[in-house]
Amino acid sequence: MQKENEKTVEPDVMIAMAKFLSDIWFEVEVRKQPDDMSEIFDAILASEVGDYLDLRVKMINCIRTVKTLAKALEPFSDMEIKKAYQKALSA
Repeated sequence: MQKENEKTVEPDVMIAMAKFLSDIWFEVEVRKQPDDMSEIFDAILASEVGDYLDLRVKMINCIRTVKTLAKALEPFSDMEIKKAYQKALSA
């Protein structure tokens, strides 16, 4: 990561973001993750470990982040996402 106020090239940032999104989208079943994470976290919360407030907050934030990503990409097919990723990389 660069330091604040260092020059960055905006296309490089967008390419890095496109690569990141593509990597996680196609390597992991992101559409299912909010449900999977909720199921895992529900099991943890039912245990003694789940009694810690900090842990609960982190779990809720993780679920919220993955839901936001899945919702943002929900309108698009895997093929549309892949094409957009390839276009960003070739720009």
